[in-house]
Amino acid sequence: MAKSADKKARLSDAEKLKVLKKKLKKLKASVRDAASGAEAVVPASVKPKNAISPLAPAGFPALPVIEGAEFAAGAAGIKYQGRTDVMLVRLAPGTAIAGAFTRSSTRAACVLDCQAKLAGKPDTAAGAAIIVNSGNANAFTGKGGQEAVDSVTGGVARALGLPRERVFSSSTGVIGEPLPAGRITAIIGDLAGKLDPAGAARAIMTTDTFAKGACASFQGDGGTINITGIAKGSGMIAPDMATMLVYIFTDAKIAPALLQRMLSARVDETFNAITVDSDTSTSDALILAATGRSKAAPISDLRSAPARAFGKALSHVMRDLAQQVVRDGEGATKFVEVRVTGAANTADAHRVAMAIANSPLVKTAIAGEDANWGRVVAAVGKSGAKADRDLLTIRFGDMVLAENGWRAPSYDEEKASAYMKRDELVIGVDLGLGRAARTVWTCDLTHRYIDINADYRS
Repeated sequence: MAKSADKKARLSDAEKLKVLKKKLKKLKASVRDAASGAEAVVPASVKPKNAISPLAPAGFPALPVIEGAEFAAGAAGIKYQGRTDVMLVRLAPGTAIAGAFTRSSTRAACVLDCQAKLAGKPDTAAGAAIIVNSGNANAFTGKGGQEAVDSVTGGVARALGLPRERVFSSSTGVIGEPLPAGRITAIIGDLAGKLDPAGAARAIMTTDTFAKGACASFQGDGGTINITGIAKGSGMIAPDMATMLVYIFTDAKIAPALLQRMLSARVDETFNAITVDSDTSTSDALILAATGRSKAAPISDLRSAPARAFGKALSHVMRDLAQQVVRDGEGATKFVEVRVTGAANTADAHRVAMAIANSPLVKTAIAGEDANWGRVVAAVGKSGAKADRDLLTIRFGDMVLAENGWRAPSYDEEKASAYMKRDELVIGVDLGLGRAARTVWTCDLTHRYIDINADYRS
């Protein structure tokens, strides 16, 4: 007994912590075994709920029904028990599909599969389907990744009577873990039996604190055209095409090639204009489906009034969803719009805007409600864009803080500090070199971001 006591006394703090962690791990295991039986497979743990972002909209919008699109959601237990984590969408024959995907060199198997399918000649007469899971990204999973995609999409194809080439899949969650495809295929029959026009936005959430939806309607040539969209995204947001996962549906009649052109033309000003943490996902996917079930005449000319109205409505939905992703940024307490004007060219305007929006120093100053405009100056300087100290103007809201190479004569520290206490902020930078401009959206960086991501795989 004395020897044992002496040994414990000699343990360092680090060793004591290690021993406690081992005991805690064993305790958790014993609790799981008691709940499920020692011989049973230990189920995934129940994920604790995150508090809803203070920047969240008042509620989920009432989305119009898109004829020709049916939804179902279910729980496959991919990572957490008792949680809806799979969404299935069935799309009517004649549906046109367009998409945008991450350009990451380590993109997930499902992304590669979708890109290959969209590159082929579409058989729109066969209809289509989308299957989405959260909890596992199926990224960096070797040959098994594609095998899992084939298993899941094949299961959907058989259940809905579709060619596998018309079944598109998406996965989001932990990277490097094999996708338990069997858990998904096991519930496909149940999902296929309860498809209806209601949405299923919650099925694609991971660290999101609220479901994201947006819609728009306009009068086409002979009838109303509706557009609805759902999205997930909260962290790992610095897209190079779209955002984490976005699905947009419309009843417009429009050919696949034209639909792709209209989508691609709007990505840069919406989903490529947001950032939470400067990290791009391996799984970013944006799929736009046009069922063609509206009574309105087909949209076939980009110069026509219906095409312009469709483009405006599509931009609205995409921008709304993109901004909701930022509002749900992990740990965010401030929604920030960065407006850059007077750049020599659009590329420089984008460089400056993203340098500011991604700067940890800027973002932590915002979190601390510190009107430290010098950090904005530093971000402009590091951006690589053409800039001139003596032509630069910096604004917080309507207040000019710096101009003509120095602090503005009208600068008021008290007013600037009061402005920083707002939930929504605008940082303006005019480079004074040209007419190019870019607006991007970001959020602050708080300790909560660290907490969420430190525990992400637990």
